[in-house]
Amino acid sequence: MNTIIVRNATARDSVFAKMISDEMETSAIARGSGISKRSPASLIKKMKEGKAVIAVTDDDQWVGFSYIEIWSNGEFVSNSGLIVAPAYRGNGVAKQIKAKVFELARILYPQAKVFSITTGLSIMKMNAALGFEPVTFNEITHEQKFWKGCKSCVNYNILTGKKCRNCLCTAMLYEPAALKGL
Repeated sequence: MNTIIVRNATARDSVFAKMISDEMETSAIARGSGISKRSPASLIKKMKEGKAVIAVTDDDQWVGFSYIEIWSNGEFVSNSGLIVAPAYRGNGVAKQIKAKVFELARILYPQAKVFSITTGLSIMKMNAALGFEPVTFNEITHEQKFWKGCKSCVNYNILTGKKCRNCLCTAMLYEPAALKGL
């Protein structure tokens, strides 16, 4: 089996954008919830901005992906879009990507609170291992643009019906030590 390399994505990884976008959609449909679809163009933008992590094999096959978004003028950063190609699931790749995208968020935005919303228990466990704690939606960004990103999720009507105060997702937050207790 090939070696898997988890690294910061670059513009040259844009060749994988459609494949990643399609897998996000397919995976969400199969689970009946979860990742909102992102366009290939939006994924390429994250790659070019240095705000994405990709996993590839040593012979350059796509394995997995995640990215960060900045909210509320840098007060918050979200870890988003974690996806692993079906052939590589169950091998710890998601955990490696999650750790790398969290590290990227902390390096680029060391004073920001980092959040993630998910319906998946495995993501919740990964988040908890990194120091995230479950919180109410009131404790993460209030930007409408963030919630519009959930529009392609099958649970969007639940979210909007509750005025973006809760949904089937669990919000989890990592607060830098310097901000705790403020």
